[in-house]
Amino acid sequence: MAIFIYLLILLVPATNADWPPSPGYWPSSKFRSMSFNKGFKPLWGPQHQSLYQNALTIWLDRTTGSGFKSVRPFRSGYFGASIKLQTGYTAGVITAFYLSNSEAHPGYHDEVDIEFLGTTFGKPYTLQTNVYIRGSGDGRIIGREMKFHLWFDPSKNFHHYAILWSPKEIIFLVDDVPIRRYARKSVATFPLRPMWLYGSIWDASSWATEDGKYKADYRYQPFVAKYTNFKAGGCSAYSPAWCRPVSASPFRSGGLTRQQYRTMRWVQRNHLVYDYCRDPKRDHSKTPECWG
Repeated sequence: MAIFIYLLILLVPATNADWPPSPGYWPSSKFRSMSFNKGFKPLWGPQHQSLYQNALTIWLDRTTGSGFKSVRPFRSGYFGASIKLQTGYTAGVITAFYLSNSEAHPGYHDEVDIEFLGTTFGKPYTLQTNVYIRGSGDGRIIGREMKFHLWFDPSKNFHHYAILWSPKEIIFLVDDVPIRRYARKSVATFPLRPMWLYGSIWDASSWATEDGKYKADYRYQPFVAKYTNFKAGGCSAYSPAWCRPVSASPFRSGGLTRQQYRTMRWVQRNHLVYDYCRDPKRDHSKTPECWG
């Protein structure tokens, strides 16, 4: 009997084997949830928004998608929301949570993205992180994409996604696990102008799923995304000059702990599916942060 139990243990995989190690620090716990109505307003497609108990549902159909925007602009901060995606066929559909100043600087804007790229049956969602600086997202686009297949199905439950933006770094987090750190290496490659916080769902069939191979299929409409547990804390554009940027770690000066770095390396080793710095087809003279 003892031998049988031992063999059974070997054959049954550990339930947490494919989950990241603990980061040891949970920045989301340092910020209060906020009321959607106090912190945000509809931007477009208000008829495709429904708010119930501070949980916002937005959807896309043949007529339009939908988007929302923070009331205040920020110059740094922690920006998070718990999001649940639609299951099934969602190719061509983008669900996004991002910072931008495109309305203040049209044609020459900055942007920091968390985007979920829709998928086909049986394939995982792709979480894309991206950074645009001073118009690199306008015209001839210079993206700084890193893409991940997550260690869970984001359509099954709510998970918390966040961007930590300070004057020295941008850190992307999933359930408090850091998945990417984009450091400020020069003024030319880092967004420093105030940005607003946005969320949206829209049709990006031309590129979203396998470079546009699969398009949005409106036989499966509406495509729905749910947002709750909104968090936006830090220095608004109207804060005094002495406002201290927030941190994703216990260090007030920013950065990550060794344990957080280990967790991030685990994610990138096991779940990173694209890194612009490693793409030989890219012109890296335009992305100097990849050098060295």
